Amino acid sequence: MAISKGDTVSWNTSQGKTEGTAKEKRTKEFEFEGQKFKASDDEPYWIVESDKTGSKAAHKESTLEKK
Repeated sequence: MAISKGDTVSWNTSQGKTEGTAKEKRTKEFEFEGQKFKASDDEPYWIVESDKTGSKAAHKESTLEKK
Protein backbone atom coordinates (compact mmCIF):
# COMPACT_ATOMS: atom_id res chain seq x y z
CA MET A 1 0.00 0.00 0.00
CA ALA A 2 2.12 2.84 -1.25
CA ILE A 3 0.93 6.36 -0.59
CA SER A 4 1.21 8.93 -3.35
CA LYS A 5 0.96 12.71 -3.36
CA GLY A 6 -2.71 13.72 -3.42
CA ASP A 7 -3.99 10.49 -1.84
CA THR A 8 -6.66 10.68 0.84
CA VAL A 9 -5.26 9.24 4.05
CA SER A 10 -6.37 8.88 7.67
CA TRP A 11 -4.48 8.88 10.96
CA ASN A 12 -5.22 8.70 14.66
CA THR A 13 -5.29 11.81 16.84
CA SER A 14 -6.24 12.37 20.46
CA GLN A 15 -9.71 13.34 19.16
CA GLY A 16 -10.07 10.17 17.07
CA LYS A 17 -9.44 9.38 13.40
CA THR A 18 -8.79 12.30 11.06
CA GLU A 19 -8.77 12.37 7.27
CA GLY A 20 -6.73 14.52 4.98
CA THR A 21 -4.53 14.70 1.92
CA ALA A 22 -0.93 13.52 1.51
CA LYS A 23 0.96 16.61 0.33
CA GLU A 24 4.70 15.93 0.42
CA LYS A 25 6.89 12.87 1.08
CA ARG A 26 10.11 13.38 3.06
CA THR A 27 12.93 10.82 3.11
CA LYS A 28 15.68 12.87 4.75
CA GLU A 29 15.94 14.46 8.20
CA PHE A 30 13.88 17.67 8.27
CA GLU A 31 12.38 20.30 10.52
CA PHE A 32 8.67 21.08 10.45
CA GLU A 33 6.95 23.64 12.68
CA GLY A 34 9.89 23.66 15.09
CA GLN A 35 10.19 19.89 15.44
CA LYS A 36 12.94 17.68 13.99
CA PHE A 37 12.03 14.46 12.20
CA LYS A 38 14.40 11.65 11.22
CA ALA A 39 12.86 10.50 7.96
CA SER A 40 14.61 7.95 5.76
CA ASP A 41 13.95 5.83 2.67
CA ASP A 42 12.96 2.98 5.01
CA GLU A 43 10.76 5.17 7.23
CA PRO A 44 9.47 8.12 5.21
CA TYR A 45 7.28 10.86 6.59
CA TRP A 46 4.44 12.65 4.86
CA ILE A 47 3.27 16.21 5.29
CA VAL A 48 -0.51 15.84 5.45
CA GLU A 49 -3.26 18.45 5.41
CA SER A 50 -6.37 17.88 7.51
CA ASP A 51 -9.67 18.03 5.62
CA LYS A 52 -11.41 19.34 8.74
CA THR A 53 -9.05 22.13 9.86
CA GLY A 54 -6.71 22.71 6.91
CA SER A 55 -3.73 22.47 9.27
CA LYS A 56 -0.63 20.54 8.22
CA ALA A 57 1.33 17.97 10.19
CA ALA A 58 4.13 15.44 9.66
CA HIS A 59 3.35 11.74 10.10
CA LYS A 60 5.31 8.55 9.54
CA GLU A 61 4.05 6.72 6.49
CA SER A 62 3.53 3.62 8.66
CA THR A 63 0.94 5.50 10.78
CA LEU A 64 -1.13 6.57 7.76
CA GLU A 65 -3.95 4.54 6.24
CA LYS A 66 -4.73 5.06 2.56
CA LYS A 67 -8.43 5.53 1.80
